[in-house]
Formats: sequence, C-alpha cells, structure tokens
Amino acid sequence: MASLKLLLSQARRHCFTNHPSHFHSPLSHPFRSFSSSSESNPLFQQPIPIQPVSYPVKPQDPPPPEPEPQPSSDTQPPPPPPQASNTPIPEQPRAWTREDIRYVKDAPSITPVSYPVRVAPLPDDKAPVDVDAMETERRKIEAEDQLRKKMMKSVEDEKMKVPFPLFIKPKQKEKPPLFDLSEAIRQVKANAKAKFDETVEAHVRLGIDSKRTELAVRGTVILPHGAPKAVTVAVFAEGAEAEEAKAAGADIVGGKELIEEIASGNNKLKVDKCFSTPGMAPHLGKIAQYLRKRRLMPDKKLGTLTSDIAGQLKELRQGRIEFKMESKSILHVGVGKVSYKEENLRENIGAFMNAVLQAKPAGLKKTSKYAGYVLSVHICSTIGPGIPVSIQSLSKAADNYKKAHMV
Repeated sequence: MASLKLLLSQARRHCFTNHPSHFHSPLSHPFRSFSSSSESNPLFQQPIPIQPVSYPVKPQDPPPPEPEPQPSSDTQPPPPPPQASNTPIPEQPRAWTREDIRYVKDAPSITPVSYPVRVAPLPDDKAPVDVDAMETERRKIEAEDQLRKKMMKSVEDEKMKVPFPLFIKPKQKEKPPLFDLSEAIRQVKANAKAKFDETVEAHVRLGIDSKRTELAVRGTVILPHGAPKAVTVAVFAEGAEAEEAKAAGADIVGGKELIEEIASGNNKLKVDKCFSTPGMAPHLGKIAQYLRKRRLMPDKKLGTLTSDIAGQLKELRQGRIEFKMESKSILHVGVGKVSYKEENLRENIGAFMNAVLQAKPAGLKKTSKYAGYVLSVHICSTIGPGIPVSIQSLSKAADNYKKAHMV
C-alpha cells in the first residue's frame, strides 16, 4: 500500500513539472495549494525507483502415471518418461465449430461435401417386360377412354336439348271443356254424393276492377222455384207497422226496446235478414256497427229499408235472394237444392243470370251483354267439383226466363 502511494505522488509531481501550461491561476484551479506545497517538499523533487514485481508461473499438475507393462524377452523396455520441467506447454489449437465460425469475420473455408452422381440404368439393364400384360393394359385404357367419350357426348347432347340456365315454364292446366247448362246440371247431380240434400251454387267471375266502387255489382232476384234456404227475419217497427209485420210472418218484431236490448248485449239477434221502417232508421245508429259486422244493416237499395214490410216479406218467402260482388270480383249465390228437378234448377239459374245482366254498371264500356262483363260461370253442389257452363247456354236460359215472367 505504501508503494502505491509513492507511485501516485511521483506521477503527480511529474505531471506538474513537465506540463505547467495545463494549470492556470490559483483562483481558477482547485489544486493550486496542493501544487505549491508539493514543490516545496523535497520528497517530490527526487525520483523514486519502482521495482517490477514478477510472479512465478504456476506449475501444471503432472499427468496420471501410466501402468507399467510387464517385461518380456521379445520386446524392448520402454523409454523412460520425460522429466517434468517448469517451462509451460503450449496448448493445442481447438478445432473450429460452426457456432464459432458464425461470429468470426475471416473464417476458414469449409470443404463442401460432394456425393456421387446417380446414373439412370440403361434400357438393356431393365428386367424383361411382359408383352401380353402390356397389351391387356392398353386395351383396358382404350375401353375406358371410349366409355368416357360416350358419356361426354351424351351430356353434350342433353345440353343441346335443354340449354343452361333452364327456365322451366309451369305446365298450364288444360281448360276443361264448357258444358251446356242442362248437361252441367246433370253433372252436378251425379257428383252430389253427400247424405244430406246439398245446395246447388252458382259462381260468376266478373271482368270488373273491384277497387272501383262505382262499378260494384249488387242486386236481388226472386227465384221462381224458391230459395234453397229458409230465412229468419227481424223487423224494426212500431205501432200498426209492427202488427203488419207479425201478420206477414216475421220471426222477431220490435222497436226501441229491441234496439236497447241489442245495444246492451242481452239480445244477440240470431237472424238472416233485418227489415226496418223509415221511422226507425234514425234509432239504428246505436247498433249500426253490430249490424254491419253481420251484414244485417237495413239498406234501401236491397229493399230492406221500406214501408211495405208485408210485401217484402212475401217476396222473401217466395224465394228472393241477394247477391253482391266480393273483393275478387266474384258473385256467389245458392240457386236451389240437388233434389230440385232439372227444369226448376234451369229456370232459377236463368232468373239469376237475368238479374246479373240488369245489374250491369252503366260505366262499363262494352257493347255486348256478356263480353267484358261476365268472364266465366261455374255451378257446383256444396261439396262437389265446379262444372264450367258456356255463356251461350246461360244467355239462352236468361232470355227464356225473361219471356216467360216479364212480358
């Protein structure tokens, strides 16, 4: 430690004496007082010799002794082992690895590894080929090729017949033949196989736009051979008119008391028709919504709002029916029963068609009676199929009814 202190002091003195320009005024350098004191000290003026320190080389451990071979008469004795010396033995250079070479700039070149070239065998070196097996394989391949060509050809032919993309038009049902009215009635009777007496219905499709309310078709007709259904009637009247309605055969007769009962819900009014006198019409406002839902509201156009209650009831008992065009421009009415005779059904259908012609709207611009107005007519039983009827036979039946009953 003492030697180190002397070495540092000698170096500091040597720096101060040989490089005075590196130091400035006493105020600018913090070592000013230290340098002045070192110059006055005689210890810093004389050089102190420094002796080098050397350490002896650490001797290596001696190798383990080898086993002594047994002496023989044929072999010579081995040479004596070399004497150990204090000189260091140089280390053998270690072989380079790939990991070492990655971080060395001038790495030694690595000799590439080459593999012997593989040579394909000559045709003469191959094993002999079975000619029969090759011929069989060739024929099999040709047969498969011909089959594939046939399949491709059939597919192309099918594409030529039905091109892709294919728009399949729906099959239009063939229109059934039109029957004469008499033949249609026979068909309806033959198809009615129910245990009860089925109703014969007529369905007329009109060529009128249902959105145009001014062209709506509605009316009444008295069937000459009676209606297919017995009708129950309610009459709103008071006084002498009420007595007249009871005498004519009305099922329910009443005035303001009947209206109050219906409005309060005590009377459900389960009837098929409602008639009213003009004097009772203002009082029907309380139950107008109830009657309209059940299509029972008295209407002057239908003859249910009238002063002649007895005459209307008489016509109703004789077979008067009402018809009105629905939202699909179709009329549906019952014209009789299956048990009716063929002539009676023909006259009832003629009367109905005559009423349909009379109810034709004036704004319909067509010259002919049926052209553009009546498109088709079908008749059927309650659960039987519809039978189309020709317009010519229906026109003839309507003309016959008009001649017989309206002359």
